[in-house]
Amino acid sequence: LRNTWHVDLIMIASCTASYLVREYLIAHHFEIPSIIPTLLGTAIAFFIGFNNNQAYDRWWEARKVWGALVNDSRSFTRALLNYVDGEEETVKQMVYRHIAFLYALKANLRGAVDEIYIKYLNENDLKEMEKHKNMHNAILNIQSRDLQKLSKSNAIDGFRFIEINEMLVRFSDSMGMSERIKNTIFPTTYSYLTKVFIWLFVVTFTLVISQSAGVYSIFLGWLIGFVFVSTQINGMSLVNPFENNSAGVPLNQITRTIEINLLQMLGETEIPEPIKPINDEYVL
Repeated sequence: LRNTWHVDLIMIASCTASYLVREYLIAHHFEIPSIIPTLLGTAIAFFIGFNNNQAYDRWWEARKVWGALVNDSRSFTRALLNYVDGEEETVKQMVYRHIAFLYALKANLRGAVDEIYIKYLNENDLKEMEKHKNMHNAILNIQSRDLQKLSKSNAIDGFRFIEINEMLVRFSDSMGMSERIKNTIFPTTYSYLTKVFIWLFVVTFTLVISQSAGVYSIFLGWLIGFVFVSTQINGMSLVNPFENNSAGVPLNQITRTIEINLLQMLGETEIPEPIKPINDEYVL
């Protein structure tokens, strides 16, 4: 009700108007055939089903992208720790920089001012990133440059260089897929037409049922409309999977999990606490 109250008021007003029109204008002239709301209800079911399926596909794709980031982040750190010889400080800085990459990407996807990533970057990195608008892409560029330095210093051989570089490419792919999901707008015509059809259905349903239910048709019309509207809103809440709400992909939890894992792999002692569920119901 908190999410649909304004639509509920419109539906109640529409149901009331429909009842009054039928009762005082057309009741003695003709009856509304029941096939009309039946056909409209079928059309609405198709539209809502399509909208919800497409919305869930976007959400699930976003979740798979960030699931891949979890696995690739662990593999990236493991490769740096075990494949690079004699460059412990550079390895540590690259792992820190990767944590910064995740937090910068998360902040961009959610359109939030979240500067947690700054604490994992040194002064030179921050100075270079001032030249870029896309912070997470700039971090990947610095990572690639440092990897090249490790190769030139013979800290890693050619095969291991290729393997680690492929991980950087996968990070770039995941970044691009996340940005594509965020920047691709769900077709507004589907959502708009669904709302129009629901309104037409509520009106015609009230006209038909008022022939037998009388004034109670106002409540029944609203009740049926509420079910359709709630179903549509529930599906549309998944359209933007990176939004900071209970239906979005839990980016806070995922980035914190990766951060904890990577810091523990480095042997750090100051480990942040995991993100806990809100009211034991959902995580952000």
